[in-house]
Formats: sequence, structure tokens, C-alpha cells
Amino acid sequence: MILSTREMLKKAQKDGYAVPAFNIHNLETLQVVVETAHEMRSPVIIAGTPSTITDYAGPDYIKAMAEVAAGKYDIPIAIHLDHFEDVNEIKKDIDIGFRSCMIDASKHEFEENIAIVKEVVDYAHKFDTTVEAELGKLGGREDDLVVDEKDTMYTNPDDAAEFVERTGVDSLAVAIGTAHGLYKGEAKLDFERLKEIRNKVSIPLVLHGASDVPDELVKKAISLGICKVNVATDLKIPFSSAVKEFFEVHPEESDPRKYMTPGKEAMKKIVKHKIEVCGSANRY
Repeated sequence: MILSTREMLKKAQKDGYAVPAFNIHNLETLQVVVETAHEMRSPVIIAGTPSTITDYAGPDYIKAMAEVAAGKYDIPIAIHLDHFEDVNEIKKDIDIGFRSCMIDASKHEFEENIAIVKEVVDYAHKFDTTVEAELGKLGGREDDLVVDEKDTMYTNPDDAAEFVERTGVDSLAVAIGTAHGLYKGEAKLDFERLKEIRNKVSIPLVLHGASDVPDELVKKAISLGICKVNVATDLKIPFSSAVKEFFEVHPEESDPRKYMTPGKEAMKKIVKHKIEVCGSANRY
């Protein structure tokens, strides 16, 4: 059964760990994520951006594959709409059966962000679907979402408290210094800001842009209240690198089952490591 993220994030918040949300793109990457999570007895969130779910794979395919995984493995599994900006697309995917979504209206002004998020919350909660929103702006690139460094904006703790109160959102992605994609320079996270947000906001907090962030910084963020960690770029690079290396040795090969396998094996190592960093292993 496909779950919402409500109970898994509340449990993570109570017990001091984070649930990993892994961005997948196809059957192979979904298999790696759920099989590794099952081996490690970790709850897991299967995430996809609009360019994956809407444009590439199709929401019905993703849902069907996730349902097979949920029926096969006895761990909590959720499928999550990541960084969706189109309210109508979110509603359509909720109707299909997605029970976790992120409406990203962070590029809008504060009041408009609230209005857009509240519309999604009002619709989603009719179906026991959890809603994540973002306040502040992360720099970098996530698929088709690009935010220039000059437009990056940290989350204001007082604004966060008002935002949560007025929208009724279930979880909040905060901007404390992470970035989508790979960093330019050294990662520096504003932990004092995170502490203040945690003191003013009771709902689960989410860390986006966790790829390429040193493990010790992610662990500290979790200790200060982060209970969902998004991982995307750190998965794509080893998968694609392993496939490229395979073709360097076997340029004549044409069987996807053979060249996809080393990619899956390389990605599995990262999924396992990220679960360990999140502290979510052996929680179920």
C-alpha cells in the first residue's frame, strides 16, 4: 500500500532520525532504492520531479511500480511529487493515487506563496495526502528548476511560523545554505537559523540539496530537527559513471540488462550510505 509521509515523518521527528527521499527516474532506479531500503529496514520516500513524473516516465507508471514494491516489501514506502509548481498537475496526480506532494511556490512573494500552498493543502487533505512547501530559495539546479546564486534566500524563522500557521502545510523545506546539484566551494549551513526555525515550527522540517553536503553536516542538521533529507544528484552521477565505464570495456554491448546492472550496483552503494547518514536503518 502506498502511504502518505505523515506517520513516517512524525516517527522520525520523535525518534531523532531522518527519512531519505531518493529521486528516481525509471524502473531500475526505483528498484535500487526500495530493495536497498528493505534490506536495511528503512522507511523510504520515492521522489520524482515534474520532468521525471510528468514528462518522462508518467505518473501512472511510477504509481504502478511503487505499488508493486509496496506489496513486495514490508517497510513504509511513499511516492512523492518533488518540486511541483503546477497546482493542477498536483491535483491530477493526487487523483491518480500519490499521497505525498511538494508544492514549490518559493519563487513567489510571501502572500502568494501562502495562497498557492493553501489551495494545494485544502485539496490534498481530502485524500490524506501530505503537503510539503518551501520557504526561502535554494540556489543551484534540480532538473528544470534553476535558481541563480544571487536569487538564493534563507528562510526567516518568524516568517516560517506564520507560513505554517496560515497554510496548514504538513512539512516545510527550509533554506539554510544547501544548494541543488553540486556545490561551488565549501558547504556552509546556518545551524543557528535552523535551531530558531525548529523552536518556532512544530511540523517536520526538510533538507533539500543534501547531495554533495559532508555527512557530518547532514547529521548535525538531523540532530537539530531535520527529519526528511532529499537526495538526487548523488545518485545520478555514480549510476551514469558506471554505465559509461561499462561501455568503455564493452563498446559492442547492446543489452540494457547488462549495461544497466553496473549502474544499479554503483547507485546502491550510495543509497545504503545515505540511509546510514540519515539514521533510518532498522527503524521498522
